[in-house]
Amino acid sequence: MLSVSQIIEEKDRFIEGLQKKHFTELHLLDDAIEEDKLRKSLQLKLDSLLAESNAAAKKVGELMKAGQQEEAQKFKSISQNNKLEEQELKSELKAAEDRLLDILYQIPNIPHQSVPQGKLPEDNVETFLHKIEVNLPENALPHWELSKKFNLIDFELGVKIAGAGFPVYLGKGARLQRALVQYFLDFNTSKGYLEINPPHVVNAESGLGTGQLPDKEGQMYHVPIDGLYLIPTAEVPVTNIYRDTIIESKNFPICLTAFSQCYRREAGSYGSDVRGLNRLHQFEKVEIVRIEHPERSYQALEEMVEHVKELLTSLELPFRILKLCGGDMSFTSALTFDFEVYSAAQKKWLEVSSVSNFENFQANRLRCRYREGGDKPKLVHTLNGSALALPRIMAAILENYQYEDGIKIPKILHPYTGFTSI
Repeated sequence: MLSVSQIIEEKDRFIEGLQKKHFTELHLLDDAIEEDKLRKSLQLKLDSLLAESNAAAKKVGELMKAGQQEEAQKFKSISQNNKLEEQELKSELKAAEDRLLDILYQIPNIPHQSVPQGKLPEDNVETFLHKIEVNLPENALPHWELSKKFNLIDFELGVKIAGAGFPVYLGKGARLQRALVQYFLDFNTSKGYLEINPPHVVNAESGLGTGQLPDKEGQMYHVPIDGLYLIPTAEVPVTNIYRDTIIESKNFPICLTAFSQCYRREAGSYGSDVRGLNRLHQFEKVEIVRIEHPERSYQALEEMVEHVKELLTSLELPFRILKLCGGDMSFTSALTFDFEVYSAAQKKWLEVSSVSNFENFQANRLRCRYREGGDKPKLVHTLNGSALALPRIMAAILENYQYEDGIKIPKILHPYTGFTSI
């Protein structure tokens, strides 16, 4: 969330940044400034009235002590009359604060200056390409056909149990899935990330803290009776560990990793992009999250990109890295790099990770700050990335490693699967 002081001080830069994100509700900047003026005006009135009431109450005590009851009654009346006005002002102030928050919640983060112009995925800029020659057999199959042939994933059974987008993994398919999770966690912890096992549901305040609410409310599964949301990513509960927290600067960097099921309604998704594992309502993902000193956050982002790059390289899959253009970025991100693996059988690129720096946008919502020496607490920077999302990694392994009579397993996974081929 942006702050009003930031908007006032850097309004021109914010307008330019929001235009780069193709955000059209620019009037919200002025709305926030005007609502903040009203809020400050009401606060001044309330402070003045409270000061007058306190002075009157003090005067009552002095006059009563001096035996001047008639005079004391006059000041008592002032204090009593002010109480009704105080309640009205408090109510108006609360309404103004709520309106201001509602406005600020609707304004996305400002992109970093290096974010390229553009509106569509085609406008994203390729920054790295890892080429691997993939030799497929004749009549190579897409992963949904391979899954059926080798009894690895049953999509129809998932439809019977829950609906489309909820696959059932079987036998070696389930084992390969579990092996990927364990390998990703082991890789992350070997690099200094602390493993977290978080809840898979969060309250509304957690969703607001990381920016899923109110922006993506329609994409989250909601349990109204309990006021809880199924998480779309482990980023939400893990980052919220530091909500309402002041961190000592000596404790940076904070590096966390977590495995979770992820739940996304994916409303409006259709066509070939949702076939098989390409787009699911429930899937597994291993996440990395960092809480950083603002001066180090972009160095941390580079480190996270290298981390995911090394992880994908170890799986011996062809992949590329894209710097997202302004129009293709998320609501909360200041700079995002997407990782895509190449699916040889489908002949298309599949996104498997997004690594993002949110600067202090989430931290302002989370009220997550750090203290340096005796200085006043300041907002931290937050970052997160997938390391990695499993469905499309699984799809790429099945398709790219297929041969005439089966599917090879990447060498790095052999100790985890217990088998070298399917």
